[in-house]
Amino acid sequence: MAYNSTGLVVHDADAHIMETPTWLRDHADPSIRDRIDALTYPGGNELQQSAVEFDEQDDLETGFERLAERHQTADYIAAEEAEIMLRKNYAATGSFIAEDRPRALDMLGFASQLVFNTFYNSRLCEWEHSGDMDFAIGTARAHNRGLAEFCSVDRRLLSTLYVPLADIEKAPALAEEAIEMGAGALLIASACPPGHSPSHIGLDPVWSMAADAGVPVVFHVGGTGELLDSNYFNNGLPVPPDFHGGEENFRSVDYMAIPVQPAQTLATMIFDGVFERFPELRVGVVEQGAIWVPSWMRQMESAIDAFARHEERLQKLSLRPSEYVRRQMKFTPYPTEDVGWIVEQAGSEVVLFSSDYPHVEGGRRPIERFERSLENCSDEVRQRFYHDNFDELMGGRLGALLAA
Repeated sequence: MAYNSTGLVVHDADAHIMETPTWLRDHADPSIRDRIDALTYPGGNELQQSAVEFDEQDDLETGFERLAERHQTADYIAAEEAEIMLRKNYAATGSFIAEDRPRALDMLGFASQLVFNTFYNSRLCEWEHSGDMDFAIGTARAHNRGLAEFCSVDRRLLSTLYVPLADIEKAPALAEEAIEMGAGALLIASACPPGHSPSHIGLDPVWSMAADAGVPVVFHVGGTGELLDSNYFNNGLPVPPDFHGGEENFRSVDYMAIPVQPAQTLATMIFDGVFERFPELRVGVVEQGAIWVPSWMRQMESAIDAFARHEERLQKLSLRPSEYVRRQMKFTPYPTEDVGWIVEQAGSEVVLFSSDYPHVEGGRRPIERFERSLENCSDEVRQRFYHDNFDELMGGRLGALLAA
């Protein structure tokens, strides 16, 4: 029996591949391949989830070969359905073996998954800001080849392909390349590109191409470079464990900084008329929560009221900021957030279901947790949350994509 027992067609707006140590390097052009280090998995929690004993770093590839073999054993496969939401990270079915992912989708009962990387969002953003655009573009292309290849095994897997915006002249061609590769969505950093605003008119061809193709632009947690000033953690107190129980530095203080960059980027794009010029452009804000969205919408309304008299750009807008949000943007709440309250305050158009499969952060029962916060909502709201809003984000193309 599939995990999804809602009786609804459910689309998953946040799922992941778990990259193997040399995944990016294996998909890179020879000219940059030697500059890409293998993943080292700091803290080791992802590997601990695999229930395989790994040796030193130089033996990681051997360890992954043993892990892949374990995934194919009769005992491992026999317990998959019962443990589909219990196994996490590299232990999860289809987490790094592409051919197994369709089986995982069947057991999850999801009609599609928007698939992101696990370890490279912050790296891609940092490389984009490094000043070495050849390397930044090369690593983006390697990422896109690897993710497109993984998702090619099943039409229900929708790839998120990275487009660096740092080079205004090259960004449109990179966007076109990603769309031609079959991108389910164009992944961009939620941080401001180096040297110019994300609303710069030189990037209009990127938004135009995405809108015309019905391919959304998406942000994802991690795409901000450094999330916040590291001095916030220099408090003279013991370092608490994160919710993995491990050493990675992602805790309550980090959590509070997550919405800052996407909120600023999207507000700037609204005020500078990007969504006015491209009314068919859709944006998804993924794994960055949604509990902040209602107050952010009201803050933008206040900004319009305060500054419209003196700013011609604001006078040119035909809609209020909240109307652009409801028309063109979608957000994935965390399972700990009250989706019913978000809908009440911001509208039923703005929220999307996500599982974060196969990450620990998504929990073992995301549907059940979301259902509790939706218990006073109508069937129409639930239909929007699990299905309709995702179809709108994807430009109404889901039927064609999944039937192709």
